[in-house]
Amino acid sequence: MAKQLSAEQKTISELLSKRGVKFLIPDYQRPYSWEREQCETLWDDITAFAFPFDHEFNSNNDQYFLGTILTFQNDSYQHEVIDGQQRLITFLLMLRAFYEAFENIQCANRENILSSIGQCVWHTDDFGNVNKTSVKLNSVIASDEDTTEFQKILVSGKSTQNNTSDYAKNYRDFQTWIKRFKETHPDKFSYLPMRILNNCILLPIEVDSQNTALRIFTTLNDRGMPLTDSDIFRAQFYKLFLQDGKQSKDDFIKRWKTLQELCNKNFHPRKGTKFDDLFRRYMYYAKTRRAVERKERISDTFSDQRDFYAENNYELLRDKEVYKDLETLAQFWDEVANRNDRFPPSVLRRLYVLSYSPYSLWSYVVSLYFMSWRDMDEEYFCQFLDKIMALILMNSLLDSGKQNIRRLFVLEFKNIYNGEPVKFEQYLQKESLIRSRLSEMKFSNSKPITRAMLAWWIFRNPLQELPPLGMDLHIEHIYAKNRHEFEPLRNPEILETLGNKSLLEKSINIGAADYRFADKKKYYLGWQPSGKGKKYQPATFNLELRRLAEMHDDFTEEDILARNEKIFDAFIEYLREQGLLF
Repeated sequence: MAKQLSAEQKTISELLSKRGVKFLIPDYQRPYSWEREQCETLWDDITAFAFPFDHEFNSNNDQYFLGTILTFQNDSYQHEVIDGQQRLITFLLMLRAFYEAFENIQCANRENILSSIGQCVWHTDDFGNVNKTSVKLNSVIASDEDTTEFQKILVSGKSTQNNTSDYAKNYRDFQTWIKRFKETHPDKFSYLPMRILNNCILLPIEVDSQNTALRIFTTLNDRGMPLTDSDIFRAQFYKLFLQDGKQSKDDFIKRWKTLQELCNKNFHPRKGTKFDDLFRRYMYYAKTRRAVERKERISDTFSDQRDFYAENNYELLRDKEVYKDLETLAQFWDEVANRNDRFPPSVLRRLYVLSYSPYSLWSYVVSLYFMSWRDMDEEYFCQFLDKIMALILMNSLLDSGKQNIRRLFVLEFKNIYNGEPVKFEQYLQKESLIRSRLSEMKFSNSKPITRAMLAWWIFRNPLQELPPLGMDLHIEHIYAKNRHEFEPLRNPEILETLGNKSLLEKSINIGAADYRFADKKKYYLGWQPSGKGKKYQPATFNLELRRLAEMHDDFTEEDILARNEKIFDAFIEYLREQGLLF
């Protein structure tokens, strides 16, 4: 690690005035976002430090720590800023405002102050003369149209009310505060910029590569949102579209925004950002396609997502067809989420059940299937969804682990890509083992397998309709827990079996929670509350609960056991139908 990283605290002057140093805010960074409140806090803190009220400032010992600047040197010998860009930009705006102020006044040490500030903002010649057209920091942030305004401010020192970027607003605020300080404390004014330059401390961390810098940033950053994979990938696409001119670039920015909105609306990953999840879903397809084309084996140990896309200098992201693929995939999942008419009810029911899966891997496998075969045959797609659903439920029941199920799916990736049946022949199980596990399993509400099994059971019935979009379903105890306190079951453990549980709308579940079955029936079937103007309460979407209420006056211990056995038998039959038992 010692060869990969160096860190030594430096003053602002030491960091920025070094001759020939070039800082770059790379294209994958987020746009500048500091606002007046953050700048004012920084200004107040620094002025309070530079002129303390409780002791005499000691220029040799007093220091104010501002944080870290994480960089790596790219192939053009520029220091790409991975962390600290907002702070660095803000200080350059502040220093430029100081320079502008001292240019227009006469005071002691004026030339020394201008020289010290100038060497931090601009490059210099052999004699220390600044070149005001060559700034020490450049920004090429993708989709940030205001970066040109930042460069113009550093060069000219001018900003009018017509300039509305955060760069311009903050620069004018610094001009105002500097002017006010000069008028209020004229005897201290010359000292302020020098104490900022010489006594405000940064910790620059320099590493050997972009990947090292990004990993360190992701690990250590706790002040704000770290750079995401999609931030890095956006920059690669941005450069690709930029080659075709401004119209293409503007078109890309709009398309990227739409793509991000689709991801934010429809994806709910268990780790990483919603936008990153789109790239993760596409990676399984891209990796499989490449392996098929090269006639290579697909490793069941997947590389890190960022490393995968970074291969061969982001070769995959230098293809506009790949970007179209990402848009197509995002649109597919939007249509799934909104139950588009392109999908028949049989498909939508299965996709809905899979949304309760204990493993998010199902969405990557379905993405691979869709990208490989975009015009999907209903019957074959249903068979495929049933197969992966059965494997996931069985694997979760046996608790054999996420890595194991991923390995099983990876073995089938080429079959999925080539349109051949998936069989999972290496994972066939004995019926006796599954029955034993079903009997032993404690189906507590906190276990993902419980919700998944209940969702599968409800939609085993082909007549069962989907709940309305956005409906929140809770786990319902048909024989209520509170009822058990007054009418105890002989075996209390069966309260937590699948035979006593179902999925029910949150609103009905609250109303039906603490009642005897005879009282619950009206909630299941729908009822009209007494009282003028009160609205009819509709029946549950859950067809099985409606039928239980229609056919039974009570739900007893014997009914729990019978229903439990019925669910178990149906699940065994389902696994047999999918060819997973021997």
